Amino acid sequence: MAKAKKKKAAPKKKVAREVLVVASKVKEYIKAQGLQSSGDVIPALSDKIYSMLDEAAGRTQNNNRAIVRPHDL
Repeated sequence: MAKAKKKKAAPKKKVAREVLVVASKVKEYIKAQGLQSSGDVIPALSDKIYSMLDEAAGRTQNNNRAIVRPHDL
């Protein structure tokens, strides 16, 4: 009997994600601190939030729950 060849999974493409923060509010907050923000701070902050939410979702699923709660963050 011939063995079936396993197909290799195609490499995952990095999908552009939607920004999760209000840029004007973030820049306003930074300015209130007496600082300036670089052009790439908003996407970096959004990526950080995605990471936090992914971890919180994982914790929620590991605890057999369907609701993400503040302590999951």
